[in-house]
Amino acid sequence: MDIEVLKTNLPFITDSRLREALAKEGKVMEIPKGKTIMEPGQFVKMVPIVLEGSIKVLRMDEEGRELFLYYLEPGETCALSLTCCSASKPSEIKAVAEEDTLILAVPVHTHEQWSDEFKQWKDYVSTTYQSRFQEMLETLDAVAFKRMDERLMRYIVTKMKQAKANELHTTHQEIASELGTSREVISRLLKQLEKKKWIELGRNVIYIRDDFEELISK
Repeated sequence: MDIEVLKTNLPFITDSRLREALAKEGKVMEIPKGKTIMEPGQFVKMVPIVLEGSIKVLRMDEEGRELFLYYLEPGETCALSLTCCSASKPSEIKAVAEEDTLILAVPVHTHEQWSDEFKQWKDYVSTTYQSRFQEMLETLDAVAFKRMDERLMRYIVTKMKQAKANELHTTHQEIASELGTSREVISRLLKQLEKKKWIELGRNVIYIRDDFEELISK
């Protein structure tokens, strides 16, 4: 990969030696929207660093039900992938491209080596663990302590920020799957929000008011 492209997409990597190592060892991969790049049970063969686009990370139970955990945005990598790399364990998550996405795939064998060799890589990994751990705690808190309507509204805000738009192109079933509930529950709650005129429902699209986040915070 070109060094200048790395500087543009990963500006926080300022160590020239680490940049050179990333350019030499990393492989740029284009992931089309909707493509699954990791399934539970697969062994992790690379550390994905998002350059453009976003990746949705989900947890699945034995019956195939999904629970949304977090998004990987440009400059970010997956803490759970790093953990599986270090422990040589199969993946416990599902990762899907939320939009057309460009990633830098770093080979597994370089991860441990770079942690010893480059302080900036070690710091990057440590920061990733901290931020993802906090996000998973928030997900756990939401499942354990928040009502489904609160979880749905927070989910809508998260999706808005990820998409950088006030239109969510999704189905009620997709939302239900990610929140671990039924389509009927989600449809009922969305209709309640529509009655408040906080959202407007279309066919496989949800139109959201600009001040939606302010409204749900009151």
